[in-house]
Amino acid sequence: MANIYDIRRYGKIAFLVVAVTLVACVLYIFNNLVEDLAEQERDRMEIWADATKEMVNSALFEGGGNADFPFSIIERNRTIPVLLTDEVGNIIDYRNFDLPEPPDADNYLDLSPANEAFLKERLADLQNTSNVIEIPIAEDFKQYLYYEDSKLLKRLSYYPYIQLVVMLVFVAIVYFAVLSTKKAEQNKVWVGLSKETAHQLGTPISSLMAWMELMESLGIDKETVAEMNKDVNRLSTIASRFSKIGSKPQMEPENLNEVVERASSYMSSRISSRISLTINTTPQSVDVMASTPLFEWVMENLIKNAVDAMEGSGAITVTTGIDKGRGFIEVADTGKGISRKNFKNVFNPGYTTKKRGWGLGLTLAKRIIEQYHSGKIFVKSSEPGRGTTFRIEIPTA
Repeated sequence: MANIYDIRRYGKIAFLVVAVTLVACVLYIFNNLVEDLAEQERDRMEIWADATKEMVNSALFEGGGNADFPFSIIERNRTIPVLLTDEVGNIIDYRNFDLPEPPDADNYLDLSPANEAFLKERLADLQNTSNVIEIPIAEDFKQYLYYEDSKLLKRLSYYPYIQLVVMLVFVAIVYFAVLSTKKAEQNKVWVGLSKETAHQLGTPISSLMAWMELMESLGIDKETVAEMNKDVNRLSTIASRFSKIGSKPQMEPENLNEVVERASSYMSSRISSRISLTINTTPQSVDVMASTPLFEWVMENLIKNAVDAMEGSGAITVTTGIDKGRGFIEVADTGKGISRKNFKNVFNPGYTTKKRGWGLGLTLAKRIIEQYHSGKIFVKSSEPGRGTTFRIEIPTA
């Protein structure tokens, strides 16, 4: 079962690589398209510059040619903003700019102060780009044609990035929707499983309790009956815990030190004598709102996992305290440790490194601490071969 999380992690990486590759391909294709259109627009501007040259030649020199055709070429440009200047930067002509004020219909070159300032500002911007064509009119007479990208080209250059943002937003919405649905489904499974387990345990436990009373009345050794009663009561406690998982448990004021000591003491008599269990409780009273049966279950799970990690011998240290207004518990062992990549995976359902086990203990612990006690449980530190420290944090009452 442990490999499923490695597969999921590699699957996420593969999905991310594929997504990035697809986005890169889309951006590359659109970038080439924009470059092709920009090249076509420059070709059009070259033609526009040639037409301007012909018009000026026809006006300045006799036999310079017919001005009607080049004039028609100039007039057909209704999309690309252009500025025509002389050698010193004086604006001679302009086309297709959205001016701040409507130009004079009879003489559009008679610029108002606002329009003149606007065009000079655009000219200054264009002089810092490569969108300029030199027009040699005569040996010592030149003009310069500056042009901007058309509105269509600008829109196309923005489109891939807008598409990328839309895709990311859509993927994020779908991802969180699926995640929420998955969590809701998991919650229903947990609740159903817990209630069914508690229900199934209830009948044999009631029968065992009746048998215990009968055995006592038959004169069977009282110490034997008492020990058996402890196990029956333990089963009853387990059934009660499962029933509380399936519904919101009742929270009561508890001293965190006392809860930890009870759970640890219970486990200390049930682990190998080659494993030392040390409890270091803070001198301060750590008062919290807790469901004692569930909290003790969490502690028992952590200690049992620590015992399993040490494979027969080692040391477990349980420490309590207060940090930044929150009570904390740390369970440290000297076991085989956890690799950093699995710090979060250990809380996933089904994750286990043991040959036997369902991998549900830490999952239930996380649910109990985070959903019922509004706290956090996480791997504080771990090093393969040297041990692991789990930390629980919950608000103080």
